[in-house]
Amino acid sequence: MNGSLRPGINQCQIAPPTKNLTLPRSLPDLVRIIGDLEHEGVAFESLTERIETRSASGKLVFHVFAALAEFERNLIRERTKAGLAAARARGRTGGRRPKLTAAQIKEVVTKVDAKKMRIEDIARAYDVSRTTIYSAVAGWRKDRENSVQKI
Repeated sequence: MNGSLRPGINQCQIAPPTKNLTLPRSLPDLVRIIGDLEHEGVAFESLTERIETRSASGKLVFHVFAALAEFERNLIRERTKAGLAAARARGRTGGRRPKLTAAQIKEVVTKVDAKKMRIEDIARAYDVSRTTIYSAVAGWRKDRENSVQKI
């Protein structure tokens, strides 16, 4: 590598982040960053966890903590997915409630197809944005198309 690895960090410095495992996106990314820093002659030291990469034991502790952090993230991800699946099985869905009811969407589609009102005016009448009108019409047409194809 040419020059300094990170702006403001040069050789024989210690790069202490405020939180050890929020720097990278994944364990391989973390190990790569620390390896690149070490290659440049920069030691890593976390002041909150008292982990440093200057010694062999410090490197071992660093890798163990990083692996545990990744394990914890994976557990959280699995539990979240399981919770969402259980909620779906109970008939619960996430996200915002629709601004328009099914009856209102039919009315909107009729008005859009009649082309007698501008989209802006239709949106104003239902107190929604133009994007909501376009999305509702597109969703209605997609649902209608899918139901016709199933027959």
